[in-house]
Amino acid sequence: MTLSVTGALAGVRVIDLSRVLGGPYCGQVLGDHGADVLKVEPPKGDETRFWGPPFQDGVAAYYLGLNRNKRGTTLDLSTPAGVEALYELLADADVLIENFKTGTLEKWGLGFDLLSQRFPRLIHCRISGFGADGPLGGRVGYDAAIQALCGIMSVNGEAQGEPLRVGIPLVDQCTGMNAVSGILLALYERTQSGLGQFVECSLFDTGISLLHPYSSNWFASRQPPQRTGNAHVSLYPYDVFPTATVPVFIGVGNNRQFALLCDCLDAPALRDDPRFAEPALRSINRIPLRQLLVELLADRQGAAVADRLLQSGVPAAPQLDVPAALNHPHTAHRQMLVTIGDGYRGVASPIKLSRTPASYRLAPPVAALERKKKESHHG
Repeated sequence: MTLSVTGALAGVRVIDLSRVLGGPYCGQVLGDHGADVLKVEPPKGDETRFWGPPFQDGVAAYYLGLNRNKRGTTLDLSTPAGVEALYELLADADVLIENFKTGTLEKWGLGFDLLSQRFPRLIHCRISGFGADGPLGGRVGYDAAIQALCGIMSVNGEAQGEPLRVGIPLVDQCTGMNAVSGILLALYERTQSGLGQFVECSLFDTGISLLHPYSSNWFASRQPPQRTGNAHVSLYPYDVFPTATVPVFIGVGNNRQFALLCDCLDAPALRDDPRFAEPALRSINRIPLRQLLVELLADRQGAAVADRLLQSGVPAAPQLDVPAALNHPHTAHRQMLVTIGDGYRGVASPIKLSRTPASYRLAPPVAALERKKKESHHG
């Protein structure tokens, strides 16, 4: 079988005006899968160029992780010359990605109403904090603020501790994924209608959508969800347990897995205990069950017991830090690390396509600002 090297989105042209995380992440996903993405930065650059340390050749690692497979340039869209230059770029573009504050593009004559008249096939994707209208419409949104507002922090943390932000920028990244989905849906629909459309993805909407199962539990019971630490709100054991070495996560979703867990731990009395006979009973009786499991695991080697459980069919894993996860043999086997040239190393696309796989062609456009400065100086 001959594999295509062009990607599933080869021939799709994307103008990426976005900054920070959600929009650039969306553009990078499209670029990984073959789209021709041009990142257009303001004269001072995407602010994440300066979000460090660490820095590499003067550019923040934060920026480098979100902007590969893009060409780069700068435009001052607050000037007529910048607007005209963008019009030229949009003439043969399929997709526009932006995350300007509501009203900014409209003020410059670049709102969707006007652009759709001039470029009827253009798919205009806007990522915003809260959308354009409503009680919070037009307000600025950052990931952690959305986690606080949407209830995500309220269910994250130890049961007796304070609410905590999820350590990764979960809302921003998921909003970028939603934007990718919306763009692909619009591209498919355009094959039928011949017309582009406005794709809107807000951090707030994404934050609310991520509340499962707490949202569905609240609809059913009207009981406010509580923090449970690493434990699952509905299943047990589904938690992190200490061992003689590294802590391990163990997740049991059914009776068969619970029986396998007991066999691996040489604990037939635990398997036959009527308090733990069914999933609901194990969840209700989670305190004594946890105590028994902690005792059974106290003298065991964490990585070894996790491996034995996983091989037997019980979801389990040692608790690793980020370097250990990135250096795990399965990370390499799944080709989840990528290098471009001598200076770029990053995490690969998790989307695996058999005929049109992702490819990694361009390092982030770190030199776009310097090149523009030189052109302006010579001019």
